[in-house]
Amino acid sequence: MSSIRSAEPSITACRNTKLYSVQGSSDSSGLSTQMFGADKHKPVYVTDSYSRESYEKYFDESPLEELTHPSSSEVSGSPFHPQDVSSDQLRDTLDADTDKMKLMLEELERDLLADNDVGVEDMFGAGLNMEIDGEWSGPIRTESIHESPKESSSSDSNLSSISGHQELSHVSSRTPKQMLIECAAVLAEGNIEVASATIDELRQLVSIQGDPPQRIAAYMVEGLAARVAASGKYLYKALKCKEPPSSDRLAAMQILFEVCPCFKFGFMAANGAIIEAFKDEKRVHIVDFDINQGSQYITLIQSISKLPGKPPHLRLTGVDDPESVQRLNGGLEIIGLRLEKLAELLGVSFEFHAVASRTSLVTPSMLDCRPGEALVVNFAFQLHHMPDESVSTINQRDQLLQMVKSLNPKLVTVVEQDVNTNTSPFFPRFMEAYSYYSAVFESLDATLPRESQDRMNVERQCLARDIVNIVACEGEERIERYEVAGKWRARMTMAGFTSCPMSPNVIDMIRKLISEYCDRYMLQDDLGALHFGWEGKSLIVASAWR
Repeated sequence: MSSIRSAEPSITACRNTKLYSVQGSSDSSGLSTQMFGADKHKPVYVTDSYSRESYEKYFDESPLEELTHPSSSEVSGSPFHPQDVSSDQLRDTLDADTDKMKLMLEELERDLLADNDVGVEDMFGAGLNMEIDGEWSGPIRTESIHESPKESSSSDSNLSSISGHQELSHVSSRTPKQMLIECAAVLAEGNIEVASATIDELRQLVSIQGDPPQRIAAYMVEGLAARVAASGKYLYKALKCKEPPSSDRLAAMQILFEVCPCFKFGFMAANGAIIEAFKDEKRVHIVDFDINQGSQYITLIQSISKLPGKPPHLRLTGVDDPESVQRLNGGLEIIGLRLEKLAELLGVSFEFHAVASRTSLVTPSMLDCRPGEALVVNFAFQLHHMPDESVSTINQRDQLLQMVKSLNPKLVTVVEQDVNTNTSPFFPRFMEAYSYYSAVFESLDATLPRESQDRMNVERQCLARDIVNIVACEGEERIERYEVAGKWRARMTMAGFTSCPMSPNVIDMIRKLISEYCDRYMLQDDLGALHFGWEGKSLIVASAWR
């Protein structure tokens, strides 16, 4: 994929006062871009009123409550401090599984998927704008403190780092970014003592209210601390996105989709492809394997109501894991009622079918596919949660795609983050996550002021959870396993799907909306998929398949 590039205007020039409600365009696509409240036929504008309440109020109770509260040493607004543990205790948590099947699966995956994990030498190319200081040279051991054999086996040639006897007194003159990289490097060596000392020093320098490098450092350092303490899985479960108190305001995840337009445009691209598939159909059945809070279907129902002639009957099947950490209070029934109310208001024939089940347990019979309906399957920010062959001999990711193919859908849409946090060993994965989330944090800086409580809630409730999981967890505990566009293309092709390029109407409509935000947001059509990025970094990729 060629890179996405753009000039850099000032941050102030990018601020857009219409962030929470971009008005629908008069484009022939008929796609609506306006977000509506649950109970009122009007745009929703989010204020900071609910956000002034304590952030911790939106956390679910955790059996390890102490993991989510700052220690007494916190002075710079760091969000949460895991408990310290000794290196002996930590080593007891190491995964001892050296099953040869893992190594066989590694070779199979590389052959089939062209697994080109990003090494350090690739991470510092021109497009990623990252560097390691010249004195950080020399080989580094690659025994990660608790990586699986699959993820640690290919890292020997990738790591370059500091020498093991570098004095900590030199660290204080470095930027938080440099210190983070140093800390991750020594942690990859297994040097817990030096890493812990660097973490303590970093906590004095970073702030969740600072500039983007400080903000991302505040969360990355806590991911490193959770890795040292082997507490990442508990923090991940504690950092739940809960719905704010008022029903007519957007939840934190929905705010993220509004203020970071790359996420929103991914949904819009999927909706555009779905509406194209509606043509000449009287009955349409959409199966969504991660309906989340249903916000994608608010705009879809609005768009259907604007189609010429009589709109088709829409049946939506929403799959949702009732035990997932990502769900709002109330669950599928409330989502269905809200969408039904909106559809009735707009004159769209609509019915909702809830499937409360883990995605891996869903069978075709549970989806109630009926003759005479055009079947559309939507995977929006969901497939990366399915374990693949690098985690288990049971490849749930590919099994799900094969099951969907057996349903003979008219269209399948896929929206995912364009980054590899799946098969990379710890240090390259840390570097890639830093590069990716730096772009996300920078983009938020262009859309919301740094003191905004909404912005801090979004970063803490949505982004921090993913960062902690990516940095701190290994094996089955690492849930956020993103893959790059080429990997998804390979998986979809192997499952029997054929790429279906986005229509010019959809592309033109999204280009127009991007111009209303900031010209540092970019769109590129590559091999039929749409890549949405910030400056030179692709963040989200949306594609359609038959």
